[in-house]
Amino acid sequence: MRNLLNFLMKYNYWFLFLLLEVASFVLLFRFNRYQQGVFLTSAGGVTGAIYEVAGSISSYFHLKTANADLLERNVWLERRLEQLEKTLAERGLDSTLVQSLEQKASGQYKVFWASVIKNSLNRADNYITLDKGSADSIRPEMGVVDANGVVGIVYKTSPHYSLVISLLNSKSNLSCKIAGSGYFGYLHWEGTDAQYAYLRDLPRHAEFSVGDTVVTSGYSAVFPEGVMVGTVEEMADSHDGLSYRVKVKLATDFGKVTQVCVISRAGQEEQKALEETD
Repeated sequence: MRNLLNFLMKYNYWFLFLLLEVASFVLLFRFNRYQQGVFLTSAGGVTGAIYEVAGSISSYFHLKTANADLLERNVWLERRLEQLEKTLAERGLDSTLVQSLEQKASGQYKVFWASVIKNSLNRADNYITLDKGSADSIRPEMGVVDANGVVGIVYKTSPHYSLVISLLNSKSNLSCKIAGSGYFGYLHWEGTDAQYAYLRDLPRHAEFSVGDTVVTSGYSAVFPEGVMVGTVEEMADSHDGLSYRVKVKLATDFGKVTQVCVISRAGQEEQKALEETD
């Protein structure tokens, strides 16, 4: 104890100097907007770089799991393709019609690959950070998916990073429908289990059953119609008794999201501007 006191007394001028330096920097950056802006920009870049390195390390250790998910997804897609080809053959549809639809879709949407460098699961409002930003043509309100299904929507961007509102977020409200029907509702996460969300406002006369597929409705400027969201786990009446409250098991395992696709649709900004004019 005596040695500690002697040390503090010996170097008290240095400690006082450091204290005054810290106080001066705090005052400088807190009450001057220009210096504050420079500090926040630099801090954001450093933080983003740290997240990118941590995300790269995490992605490396999750490669085996990600490959298994992709393999399973490819098998599912192959089965779906076989079913579609069989249906087309049974109904005598011309293959040139299908090809023209594919070309139209490919011209309407663009896809950008990105890696997840930060993710959260245990908060009321969870966000995901990507290693691509406005310099890579990514902008707010673009849809984000992985090999299994919907992940979220881009919230804001910097030149080299993007912040995504995950489906596991109280602000997320995704328009979805039961595959094969026109009945749609809004998917909302209630902050409990990362595997489940709830589809609301489905009309009482809608016909569906447990195990049915839930996909995006296409009634927004963000996601095209038919993107996988999950499957019906349970169905019950809403509090007012006028609609269904459906428990949906999400197709995306948010604990293992590493690689994602960001979807850009032509005309998205024009549609949004028109819908916001009232």
